[in-house]
Amino acid sequence: MSYATVKSPSTKRRGRLALAAVAIAALSGLSLNAAPATADSADTVQQALDGLVGKGGFPGTLAAVRDADGRTRDYTAGVGDLKTRDEVPVDGRVRIASNTKMFTAVVVLQLVGEGKIGLDAPIEKYLPRLIRGNGNDGRKITVRQLLQHTSGLHSYTANMPPILETRHKYTEPRELLDTGLAHKPDFAPGKSWLYSNTGYVVLGLLVQKVTGRPISEEITNRIIKPVGLRDTYWPGIGEQTIRGAHPHGYTPDEKKKMVDITELDPSWGWSAGQLIATPSDVNRFLAALMDGELLKPAQLKQMKQTIKAPGLPSTWTYGLGLVKIKLSCGESAYGHGGDIDGYETRTGITEDGRAATVAVTALPTSQAGAKQVNAALDTALCAAK
Repeated sequence: MSYATVKSPSTKRRGRLALAAVAIAALSGLSLNAAPATADSADTVQQALDGLVGKGGFPGTLAAVRDADGRTRDYTAGVGDLKTRDEVPVDGRVRIASNTKMFTAVVVLQLVGEGKIGLDAPIEKYLPRLIRGNGNDGRKITVRQLLQHTSGLHSYTANMPPILETRHKYTEPRELLDTGLAHKPDFAPGKSWLYSNTGYVVLGLLVQKVTGRPISEEITNRIIKPVGLRDTYWPGIGEQTIRGAHPHGYTPDEKKKMVDITELDPSWGWSAGQLIATPSDVNRFLAALMDGELLKPAQLKQMKQTIKAPGLPSTWTYGLGLVKIKLSCGESAYGHGGDIDGYETRTGITEDGRAATVAVTALPTSQAGAKQVNAALDTALCAAK
């Protein structure tokens, strides 16, 4: 168990891909150029990660904490492979699941800024007759409502079979959409809030229709390459492994035995949750977003405007693909989170540029476990002051 490196700044039904799996249902030495945090603050973060492995019961955990000047400390705890007992790789790659929604939302908002999409236009304008049936109607759902989870579209992930039965199955985006549209809306558009992966699949299709290119390519060319996210990528069709150094991810079977679920086909996440990245890359993305490198001021302002989100922790509100989190130290952070079989991540950045991403290598199995991961993010962001 260690905090390992400091890096200098550089220019049976599964409700997966959730922000907090349970919350939504009921979230070694330092180098000489270390960030100006005290040893006590570093120890506080390490203790939080150690607690996730101990009391929390997660096999392994890793985190990257970035100070306001862009310098990063990496932390690890637990083991990266339950079979070999290898250590968790420092700043290893993980499936970041619904953090992908921030990337999808940024591309949509870039297209809004380019005048190619109207934020309050009905999705019907761009994808005619796509959303129909069982009371679903694209003429009544706006792009903003899809981004904000106020569309009412039923989330397809609420009706998927257990992952151990389907982990190697490739799923087309249209199949995901059809699964969601097979159900009536959860509410009329704009009348409530409910997390919907179906809505973000529609946004992926929207980007493809407007640009004429795959959503994976648009995210890569508009965000990953310009920001220099060297360890972030969209898995190719049929790609089930994680490239490079990474901790193994686990899920319990019916007998509660931990099964290695690292290898799976993530196509069922698509524009709602398919990306793979390192914690430090997620922090770098958040910094670029908040520094105005990715969006024009008007679109960034819209993204950061949040509303109440029933079902999320009471201190969280939701914007356009972005969560605002009230911290215990009196500040707020913007970020997201992601849950996919084998990995849970929580991310955030404060107004002064302090950022943190915490990842564990299994989904929480209790509300207490989900809260403990959220608390570790809070600790990391507050300790980085």
